[in-house]
Amino acid sequence: MDRGERCRRPLLLDGEKARQVESEADRKGRMSIEETASRFFENLIGRLHGPLKFRLVLQPLMAVFVAIRDGRKDANEGRVGYFWALFTEPGQRRDLLRNGWQSVGKVFIIAMILDAVYQFIVVRWFYPGEALVVAVVLAIVPYVLLRGPASRLTSRMR
Repeated sequence: MDRGERCRRPLLLDGEKARQVESEADRKGRMSIEETASRFFENLIGRLHGPLKFRLVLQPLMAVFVAIRDGRKDANEGRVGYFWALFTEPGQRRDLLRNGWQSVGKVFIIAMILDAVYQFIVVRWFYPGEALVVAVVLAIVPYVLLRGPASRLTSRMR
């Protein structure tokens, strides 16, 4: 049976044949979705104990600092909360996103670079999807969640 026949026949496998097909995929360098997800979550959890773990605290703190600074500026200019305005003011959405990216973009880029360094040290490979998820969680999420509350607190304290 040639390779073309194997690709055209229906994939109804049981037991030994399924393992044989899986081992063929492993030999060819392909990973199943389950294997990819498993590797993804193992690598994410591994970041808690590996080298460069200080960034898991430092980068969110940098994002929080930038969010508080921008939230105070929003309060002084009388603007509504950032996250709320993203959804309720479509006319200003582009400007809000541009402003937010200008503020937190550097923190995001640093998070991507540090995660790439971590991956090369520990995994000896670069998985851009993992780096993207880590950078979003460490930089974008704290910024978006705290800019609005910082604005409200500042306006209430006046």
